[in-house]
Amino acid sequence: MTDAVHVKICGVTNAAAIDSAVSAGAHYLGFNFYPPSPRYLTPERASVLMRDVPAGVTKVALVVDAQNDELGALLHAVPADVLQLHGHESPERVAEVRARFGLPVIKVVGIADADDLADLDKYLTVSDQILVDTKPPKNARLPGGNGLAFDWRLLQGRQWPCPWLLAGGLTPENVGAAIRLTGARQVDVSSGVESAPGVKDAQRMAAFIQAAQAG
Repeated sequence: MTDAVHVKICGVTNAAAIDSAVSAGAHYLGFNFYPPSPRYLTPERASVLMRDVPAGVTKVALVVDAQNDELGALLHAVPADVLQLHGHESPERVAEVRARFGLPVIKVVGIADADDLADLDKYLTVSDQILVDTKPPKNARLPGGNGLAFDWRLLQGRQWPCPWLLAGGLTPENVGAAIRLTGARQVDVSSGVESAPGVKDAQRMAAFIQAAQAG
């Protein structure tokens, strides 16, 4: 990985958002296949959008506690490069998905306090990457994309043997501070660059990527 901070724009829903994110310098694009989300895409729609993503930009398929038949049907329909597991998948389930479907896996781990870091450690040997996100509030409808940050000081001075991304409440206004505090070299944003739920804002995406890469 180069010294530049890599940015993942998650929850793109249309060609304009993809074009703006790519033009601004996004390294990853996330496509959401969780039906309750305002960023949900059908596999058919996502397949069309993914075809126009240029080489060198990683296409990430976000799923939540998906079963093997669902994953098989999804990956038959869409040309995803990476699977993002955003549910309650156990380390054993992550390893199974990775082996069965032959794609790199990003496992999302929610953090609320220092005790949650022990859960993160369990996934380090079975995931290709870890996405450190804010643990959703109790009874939250969505497992992520809620625009909430956790205490980034929990990550100060920590290093892990696999690459990781920082997420949770990041915006163009705070991403620089988050990077400086945590040492993150990859960041993920969804609601922080939207004008409305599921509607990406081109100016905010560009501002976010510029701020992230400025550190």
